[in-house]
Amino acid sequence: MTSAGAQDAILEHVAAFNAHDSVRLRAGFATDVVWTTGADTFRGSDEVAEVFDPWLWALTPALEVLNLVVDGASASAELRETLVVDGATRTFHIAGFFTVVDGLITRAKIYREGSADLGGSD
Repeated sequence: MTSAGAQDAILEHVAAFNAHDSVRLRAGFATDVVWTTGADTFRGSDEVAEVFDPWLWALTPALEVLNLVVDGASASAELRETLVVDGATRTFHIAGFFTVVDGLITRAKIYREGSADLGGSD
């Protein structure tokens, strides 16, 4: 995989996320993808697809890529996420580490700055 291929896959993932398009997001995952966020690990595209569900889209989340570094099949991204919780806009900084094979995300490890509990304070 070229660096351009991994970059394209991550940018497409962010675009699909910002469009709140679960089908498009799922199309970017390998069937055996492993997605870890916080203490939770999801295995396989069916489980990962459940992360990107109507509950999440109801928060009107959006991602902005602040930095993206790609080396072959590996990509590291610094992202800013905004979403609305109980009528208030909240902002989180996220670090994501991805592996992309044949244009599909096969592994992701996501770290959110502050609390990952959307109901609590940062």
